[in-house]
Amino acid sequence: MDFLPIFAKVKGKPCLVVGGGEVAKRKAGVLLEAGAQVRVVAPEIDAELQAEKGVEAIAARFEEGHLDGMMLVVAATNNREVNKLVSLLAQARNIPVNVVDDPELCSFIMPAILDRSPLMIAFSSGGASPVLTRMMRGRLETMIPQNYSRLAAFAERFRELVKSRVTNPPKRRIFWENVFEGVVAEKVLTGDEASAEAMLQQMLKNEDNIRRGEVYLVGAGPGDPDLLTFRALRLMQKADVVVYDNLVSKPIVEMTRRDAERIYVGKKRDDHTLRQEEINDLLVRLAKEGKRVLRLKGGDPFIFGRGGEEIETLAEEGIPFQVVPGITAASGVASYAGIPLTHRDYAQSCMFVTGHLKDGTMNLDWDALARPKQTVVVYMGLHGLDTLCAKLIEHGLPDSTPIAIVQQGTTQNQRVISGTLKTLPGIAEREKPQAPTLIIVGGVVTLREKLAWFHPQKS
Repeated sequence: MDFLPIFAKVKGKPCLVVGGGEVAKRKAGVLLEAGAQVRVVAPEIDAELQAEKGVEAIAARFEEGHLDGMMLVVAATNNREVNKLVSLLAQARNIPVNVVDDPELCSFIMPAILDRSPLMIAFSSGGASPVLTRMMRGRLETMIPQNYSRLAAFAERFRELVKSRVTNPPKRRIFWENVFEGVVAEKVLTGDEASAEAMLQQMLKNEDNIRRGEVYLVGAGPGDPDLLTFRALRLMQKADVVVYDNLVSKPIVEMTRRDAERIYVGKKRDDHTLRQEEINDLLVRLAKEGKRVLRLKGGDPFIFGRGGEEIETLAEEGIPFQVVPGITAASGVASYAGIPLTHRDYAQSCMFVTGHLKDGTMNLDWDALARPKQTVVVYMGLHGLDTLCAKLIEHGLPDSTPIAIVQQGTTQNQRVISGTLKTLPGIAEREKPQAPTLIIVGGVVTLREKLAWFHPQKS
């Protein structure tokens, strides 16, 4: 993050715009809308800008004295040397300065603004792409109607009352979300604020009925944030606490609510931050404290994610919960690696198994796995690769059967190592792939060279 997003209170404060043309007029207009006292300095100043109420127009070349008493400065001339001088002098005085279309000379950026006052949304690319920034603002213009300003003002009116009546912060957050997602908001948006106020007052009388807490068991997919579901994103923004494991990528964790508490619970091979039973108990305790708990799990919670064990405990304790499926690693990783799990010429069935070693052995149904025209996907099987290949050969698969290891699938660090049941253990010994990995066995692996090229992800 190159710039810290902030909102500056400039109402009644003196601000300087250096430049007198069309760009300067736009920048001065934004400052005037925010209530600033605007001083404009330039040898020639647009007539409309000079006539603007609240503008002090000075027809002169910029001098350092024009900075006296200014809260912030905008340089908007067509002369880079003048802009650079303004920037250097302002920064020497620790006055925030923006130089239009020149990020290197800026100490702050003027963002594109979506104004639904008192709700304000600002967009910035740090000067990298103003056009893209304006496009993003345009898209949200259609998604956030103008009357959302009315909803924000309504919430402001009752903020202190709600705070005094709903003293528990997690419950208060839930209360407001119920307001914004329910009938009260609909009444405000349609202009019927009297009915909305009556409904809100009734909700306050029933404050004790607000749920004490809830758990969201959400599948985060195999790593690429683009593979999250809309529902997952919505719940990620609602949660008060995020409980996540080692298979959830950092970019996905960063998409959760910024002020939410984050608790890492492992797990890596032979390194479990908490045992599964302790994780189950943690979810129950947090929910009983009145918090909305996001249990973020790599892939899909119900495919080798032990999600069933977690919701079993929640159900026994009477904790409300929601389950959001995610794209399991087998589907996402195989797709990004260019390996279809089924194909008319190579595989008419697919099996998912876990390759966890127990006491140095894999307890799998080898006869069922070692069948022709079938794809086998092995989760968590890297440390048992030698055993896996040997057992499949022992139970009837040709040692020439294609097999691939996909490391950190769907991410920019994706890596694919392929070979055969006979050769891959040796190749892996040399290449030393690191978890998390997925192993795919079957004729479909041979399609990778043809299909992976078409996928935007590197492999």
